[in-house]
Amino acid sequence: MNKRKKVKLSAVAGCIITTLIAVTVLIPILWLFVSSFKTDVGVIKFPPRFFPEEWTLHQYLYVGDSIPIFEMIRNTVIFAGGVTVISLLFDSMAGYAFARMRFIGSKLLFSIILLTMMVPFQIIMTPLYIEVYKFHLLDTYLGLILPRATSAFGIYMMSSFFTGLPKSLEESGRIDGMSEFRIFRSIMLPLCKPALVSLGIFHFMNNWNDLLYPLMLTSSQNKRTLSAGLAVLVGNKVIKYGPTLAATMISLTPLLVLYIFCQKYFIEGVATAGMKE
Repeated sequence: MNKRKKVKLSAVAGCIITTLIAVTVLIPILWLFVSSFKTDVGVIKFPPRFFPEEWTLHQYLYVGDSIPIFEMIRNTVIFAGGVTVISLLFDSMAGYAFARMRFIGSKLLFSIILLTMMVPFQIIMTPLYIEVYKFHLLDTYLGLILPRATSAFGIYMMSSFFTGLPKSLEESGRIDGMSEFRIFRSIMLPLCKPALVSLGIFHFMNNWNDLLYPLMLTSSQNKRTLSAGLAVLVGNKVIKYGPTLAATMISLTPLLVLYIFCQKYFIEGVATAGMKE
């Protein structure tokens, strides 16, 4: 009986802690959502009120009139989506090579790739800008996507996932006369769906929310991403709080929808990769 009581108490404590964490995460999002429908006075009113006294769409209309919001959303989808698709291809191929193939210098090369994860972006931003400028790719979609065609984190994550798969799978493919690429494409890659979805969410979220990188490599407004465009609403001495909240809500909504529909694969991929690590 004592053991059962302890199990029940631990379960109840776990539910309480989980509920508190969920509430802590959800309250700022709900506050952001309802505040985006407040008037300018209601946003800065003190003491603050959770629900607006007067519901209005003025903040969203102001954002639409001030910046080309839909054009920036299109640019962000092209940038984040392009980086995600290309990175998943290259990360999975490199991860498979390091995990299942043996070649001269593989361990050294893999270690060097992992070391790049420790280098802050601020250190390489100037050489990167010069390189993109030399290739005449500034203010282009290709200039935004190409430098992020792969990532050390993605290679590491896919390598750890491939390492945990049984070797009998690829050996059976070789017995059947399949090439290495066909083994990767037809046998190994379909088994990595949870890991690919998890990594895809990571890539998409990081690039969707990135500010410094697209701001550095774009100069015209018709190539600015959403995060870089929202910086226009924050002036040197004046911050338009209402429109900023509305624009932030617009930027956040696609990520929330993506996570809601893909959370099953996201959790499964992270858990499986952690277990195999």
